Amino acid sequence: MNNKAKSIRSFIGAKNYQESIRFYQILGFDVNAVSHTMSLVKVNDELAFYLQDAYVKDWIENTMIFMEVEELESYWEAVKVLGLTDKFPEVKLSKIKHDTWGNEFFLHDPSGNLWHIGKFHKE
Repeated sequence: MNNKAKSIRSFIGAKNYQESIRFYQILGFDVNAVSHTMSLVKVNDELAFYLQDAYVKDWIENTMIFMEVEELESYWEAVKVLGLTDKFPEVKLSKIKHDTWGNEFFLHDPSGNLWHIGKFHKE
């Protein structure tokens, strides 16, 4: 099939919607309300997802998003400098993990959504 898709946008939930909006804004993402219960969160001009004012514990605790970046170490440093773990008690930031496929670090948002931020090894 020749599919001319332009984007894929996931939907993630928020335990505290306003706190999650603030988290993503501090992270440098652009948050725009779509309705009073949903926002379009733009990582950049190409990448975005929907943040919902909805919380289902099992859903949130099983949500994982992988974002590939060009320079993992500098991105990790930039995230670390933001002090997200001090500003949001629920936020967790790991060190960079090295694996056979590439490298990544983990960032839990205030609701518990797990971000894998990584870079693949060139083949």
